Amino acid sequence: MPSYHDRGIILKTIKLGEADRIVVFMTEQHGKVRAVAKGVRKTTSKFGGRLEPVGHLSIMCWKGRDLDIVQQVEVLDPFQAVKEDYDRLSQAAALLEVVDRLSLDNHSDPALYKMLLGAIKVIEADNPPVVRGAFFFKALSLEGAAPIVDRCASCGSGDDLVAFNLSDGGLLCENCRRGSHVSAEAVGGLQLILGGKLARALGEIVDSVAEELNILGRTALEGYLNTRLRSR
Repeated sequence: MPSYHDRGIILKTIKLGEADRIVVFMTEQHGKVRAVAKGVRKTTSKFGGRLEPVGHLSIMCWKGRDLDIVQQVEVLDPFQAVKEDYDRLSQAAALLEVVDRLSLDNHSDPALYKMLLGAIKVIEADNPPVVRGAFFFKALSLEGAAPIVDRCASCGSGDDLVAFNLSDGGLLCENCRRGSHVSAEAVGGLQLILGGKLARALGEIVDSVAEELNILGRTALEGYLNTRLRSR
C-alpha cells in the first residue's frame, strides 16, 4: 500500500475492536485523516500514550481504502501543560471539535491546520481567556463567513453598535438591533480580532469581555454549523 508522511494534530480517538483505535488527525498537507492505530490499547503497544487528543505529531501512514493505517509516529509537541490543566484542556477541546466539524476528510486545509496549531501553542503558553472566542470568529472568517464588525451590517452606520446577529451579517446598530446584545467592550474586542490585531486582543481583553465573546462566537459558529457544540 502507498504510504505518506505528514504532520498532524490529534482531534479525537475512537475505540475499535478490543485493541485498536481510530485516530482522527488534522494534518498539514492531507486535511482531516482517519487512521487505525493497531494494538494501541495494549500495554505493549509501541505507540504508548503518544496517540492522545491535542498531541502534535509527525506521522507516517499507509493509505487504506476506507481508513489509513498508522505506521510510525514521532511527537513534535505533546502539549503536556494543556493535557494536565483542566481549564487549558477545556479551551483546547472546543477548538478540536470546531476543526473536526469544519474540516473535510482528505481535503487539504493548511490555513486551518496552522491556525489550530498556533491557538494550542497560545493555550499552552499563556491561556488567555479570549482564545476560544477569537478562534471561533477566525474560523468563521476562514470559512468565508466573517461577520461585519466595523459598521452596522444592515444600514452601514458606524455608530451605536449594540447587537450581533450572524444571519444579518454581523454587528447591528441601535435602530437595526436584533439578535444578541453586545457591550461596547466586546465590540472593540471583535474589531481587534477580525481587524488584524489578534495579538493585541489576546493580551488586552479581560475575563468578563472574553466570556461574552466566547459565548457570542460559539453561538455564531453553532448557527453557521446548524448544530450545537458538544464541548460547550
